[in-house]
Amino acid sequence: MSFRIVPITAAHLPQLAALEQVCFPADPWSEDLFRDALENPRVCILLAEGEDGAALGYAVLSTVLDEGNLDNIAVAPDARRQGVADALLRALTGFGRERLSVLMLEVRASNIPAIALYEKHGFAAVGRRKNYYDAPKEDAILMTLTF
Repeated sequence: MSFRIVPITAAHLPQLAALEQVCFPADPWSEDLFRDALENPRVCILLAEGEDGAALGYAVLSTVLDEGNLDNIAVAPDARRQGVADALLRALTGFGRERLSVLMLEVRASNIPAIALYEKHGFAAVGRRKNYYDAPKEDAILMTLTF
């Protein structure tokens, strides 16, 4: 599968909102929420864009001073296990190495493939947030990567 990692533009917002609906139907971000993030100078949103311009995946990173938080990462079901999430995470950790002291994220305790991906990129589990996710109730693993 061929794709490239690019910063999003306003033209990408409908695709991002549609992909969000597919990946997180219980509590999706709206197109307006993505628009607000796009307009926020402390937020970086990267898109994995297929050769045909289709949104294959995206990642949202927010920053406060020298700390970053991976707010969201999603990959279209038919693009999973093809290196999309890996490439998005590699781009964000590269950004972090240049500009941040730490990058944090929360991941569902049951999401073993995601935890393995984060560990591959150097993240370590540092805590647990009880009942962090609402639907269904589930704990989150707090992971950090220090630069």
